[in-house]
Amino acid sequence: MKRHATAVWTGSLKEGAGKLTTQSTTLSNTQYSFTSRFEEGVGTNPEELVAAAHAGCFTMQLTAFIGETLAVIESIDTKCVINLVEGSIIGSHLTVKAKISGITDAVFQELVTKAEKNCPISKLFNTQITTTATLV
Repeated sequence: MKRHATAVWTGSLKEGAGKLTTQSTTLSNTQYSFTSRFEEGVGTNPEELVAAAHAGCFTMQLTAFIGETLAVIESIDTKCVINLVEGSIIGSHLTVKAKISGITDAVFQELVTKAEKNCPISKLFNTQITTTATLV
């Protein structure tokens, strides 16, 4: 399986702007710019997209691991915060809140750690990944 996206940029770094389009067209000529990345401008930015990718990938991986047990998932809510410092992503922190019946907190925490290490986006990163997980 291969997926793709395109970025088109016009102008200088600070005054220019870009548009992102994904294969699925979920993003279609979506605006991004210096201000949307480093200030409070309108549009998306690469770190926000990486955060969405990591949250989504991790959640699917965790769901797969929980599916191997007898537990029943009502919901899993994952927030990802990407930490960009001096031009480098130095961390990705996942905050997970899950409603699952038929699983102990100890087993849940084990599966969270396993998903953190094994989702494809986690494997892509060369940075620290941390997780805070709450079973409610």
